[in-house]
This record gives sequence, C-alpha cells and structure tokens, in this order.
Amino acid sequence: MPNPSLKKTTLLQALFPVLGLVLVLVYGLIIRPMVQGLDAFPLEIVFLTAAVIAIVQLAWLGYSWQELQDSIVKKLAKAFPTILILFTIGMIIGSWIVSGTIPMMIYYGIKVIHPGYIYVISFLVASVFSTFTGTSWGSVGTVGIVLIGVAATINADLAITAGAIIGGAFFGDKMSPLSDTTNVAALAAEVPLWDHIQSMMYTTMPSAALTTILYFILGFVYPVEASGVDAVAQTQVILDGIESMFSFNPLLLIPVGIVLYGSIKRKATLPVLVASSFSACILAFLFQQTTLADVVQSLYKGYDTSMAIWMTTIPEELKTLFNRGGLYELSEPVVISIIVFVYVGAIDKINAMPIIVDRVFGFAKSRGATILATLASTSFINAMTSNQMAASFIVGEAFHKNYDRKGIPRKVLSRSLEDSGTMIENLIPWHTTAIFMGATLGVSVGQYWQWQFLSLINFVVAITLALTGIGCFYQKPLSDESN
Repeated sequence: MPNPSLKKTTLLQALFPVLGLVLVLVYGLIIRPMVQGLDAFPLEIVFLTAAVIAIVQLAWLGYSWQELQDSIVKKLAKAFPTILILFTIGMIIGSWIVSGTIPMMIYYGIKVIHPGYIYVISFLVASVFSTFTGTSWGSVGTVGIVLIGVAATINADLAITAGAIIGGAFFGDKMSPLSDTTNVAALAAEVPLWDHIQSMMYTTMPSAALTTILYFILGFVYPVEASGVDAVAQTQVILDGIESMFSFNPLLLIPVGIVLYGSIKRKATLPVLVASSFSACILAFLFQQTTLADVVQSLYKGYDTSMAIWMTTIPEELKTLFNRGGLYELSEPVVISIIVFVYVGAIDKINAMPIIVDRVFGFAKSRGATILATLASTSFINAMTSNQMAASFIVGEAFHKNYDRKGIPRKVLSRSLEDSGTMIENLIPWHTTAIFMGATLGVSVGQYWQWQFLSLINFVVAITLALTGIGCFYQKPLSDESN
C-alpha cells in the first residue's frame, strides 16, 4: 500500500523523470554521434539510465522499493503478451522458411511482380494483409519479409520498399476492426468501434490515396534495374537456387491461411501464431528434404541454408534471404521492450504522464487547439513510453471532458489518438515498434522514414482538418472560441 504520508505529485516532480529520459536520449542518440563523433548509446542503456533516475527520485519522495517493484511488475505483466508475440514471430519466420512457405511466396513473387511496380504493390499488399490480420508487426514479420525479399532479388531500393511495407502495415493496424490499437482508441474515447473507424476514414483514406500515387510515381523516378542482362541473370540464379533448395506445393499456404482465419475470427493472437508455426513444421516434414534437427534449429535459432546439404553451391543472396528466424531473432527488441516498461512502470507510480498532459496542454481553449493538443500529447507520450495503448488511455481520459464541453464528437478524439500516436511509432528511432521494423526488414528507421509516406501525409491531413474544422463533425456552434 502507498505511504499515506506522501504528498500529491506536483508538476515538477512529474516532469523530473521525463526530462531525465529526454536528456539521456538527446545526449546518447544525438549529441554523441552527431556532435562528438562517438558511438550512440544503446537504447538499453538509455532507458536503463532513465529508469534509474526515476527510481532514485521516487525513493527520495518516500516510495519503498516494494511499491516501485509492484508498479513495475504490473506494467511488465501487461506487456508480457506482446513480448511473447515477439518470440512467436521469430518462430513464425523460422518455421515458414524451413517449410518452404516464405521461399515459395518469394519465388512466385519474383516471377509475378513487375519490377516497375514493386513499391506500390508492396504498399497495397501490406495494406490488405494488415487489414485482414489487424497487426502491423505480424504483417511486416510475414508478408513484409516476402516483399523485401522480392525487392532484394530484383535490385529495388530497399529503403523505399521498407517504407511502403511499413506504411501498408500501419494502414491496417489503424483501420482494421481486428487491431488492438484501433479497439483501444475507441475504448479510451468511449465511442463505438465503427464510429471510430468511420471518423478515421477522413484522414486515413486521403492519405492512403496520395501514398499510392506517390509509390506508383517512384517506380518511374527510381526505376528498378532488373531488366538488364546482368540483373536478369542474377535473378535467374536466385530463382534456380530457391527451386533447388525447396519443393513447392499449394498446401504450403496453410500457415498463412491459419493466421488469416484466426485474425478474421478474432481468435487469440498467440495461439494462432503458434498453431501456424507448428503447422509449418509439419509441412516441412511432408514436402522438404529436412530432418527433425533442422526443424528444431529453425524454431530455436533460425533457418540456415547450410541445412540444404544436397546443394553444392549456395548463392550468397539466398543466405541473406533465408538465414533468419527463431526464438532469438528478435531478442534485442525484447530486451529493449522490457527495460522500457521498467521505466514506464516506475513513473506510473506517480501518474507522471497524466499530470504532464493535463498541465502542459491546459492552454487549449478553442476546438482546433484542443484537437491539436490531442495530436501533440499523444505523439509525445507514445514516443516517450513506446506504448500507444497507454497513450490512448492517458490522453483519452485527459481530453474527453473538453471535447464534450466544446461540442467536438469523441470520435474525433479517438481518431486523433491514432492519427498522431499509432502512426508515429514506426518513425521514432528508439520506439520498440521502429526497432522491430528495422530488425525484421533489415532497413533502419534512418533509411526508411522519409519513404514512409502514409504516416507523414496523415500528420499533415490530421493537422489540416483540425485547423479548418473539416470532417470534425461539430455538434453545436461554439459562440466564444476562447471558452
């Protein structure tokens, strides 16, 4: 139980651990590499330092270690399902490769996808897949790997392709009724799910349309040089290598079908992913020249092309494509996520984030300013905590009375939570989502962010609607915008 003698948290006390994190981030990730020419701090050290600062402050305020530990454990308990999913996605990748599922999709993808349209196709395919599954991480970890693999073999720009894949993945993560962030945003703002989705169409659909056009144009501005003699020969070598390493059969799509079915039926994510992974293992025994040891290795530490002992020569491109997966594939994002939630769990003890949002954005009086404050605060909290669900509940609670008082429908609040929160996390270098995207696709945030058009355009559209009032569904006139 909290110490009853402790005073109510002040704004300065709430700001202290957050400013501590900001200072460590600025020094470790900006000043050291860009000013001093030194190596940037690992994110693990950044958040570990910030967590120590927060814990020391809370101890000074009179909180016992047991209280802090309970708060941290509570936060980690909520994050644990996500951590398990990270491990499971690594299993999915390894099992889908050893079974031949991913290789088969890459093989036919290379044959079917016209090089000139790889960018727009990557965006559209990822959008459709993520809308059906409701997960950006799962989409990037499955169909995203296929698309980036196709792009690599045809010499497409991997940064543009990664931006397109991630943009498409976040289209579904935002718009799908199966998405956890979509449901949480609606819940946090206390609006019906379909009202929330309908409201988001005003910002997301125009953004997606413009994004599609831009990726189509990029196919001509940055043409894929896969039509030259050398490129065609290299691509053929890769195709021949894949065909020699794996056997193809339509049944290899069963693992994909399980994920799609489970998502559409809204089954629990973790059992669905595990079922898909183990179905792929069974298919590996049925259709591939593999052993039990190879399958176990693929689940444990990932697939390795050296398992194809019948091949005398293995192209380096195949090693790059297929030497991946396993429980430890995403070990770095897992460790970073755990440390991030240690920090978040500590500052949750003094309700630091709600206090800051309520005090810092209390200036917002007009309708437009209120919506802009929602966008800004959601971005800030998600960037600082790597947790969009927390951002949705904190900001939703802080602003819903203001929305009611000003005649702004709460579906605009729920939309704003996603316009700036869900859409920004893949662009923040230290965010666990961005780390996952970079680790999975092999393209860092610094390389793909300027090509992730969907989020960038969506920010502009959301701000424009807030300033103009278009698509804001105001329920009653506000005679005095200062009230």
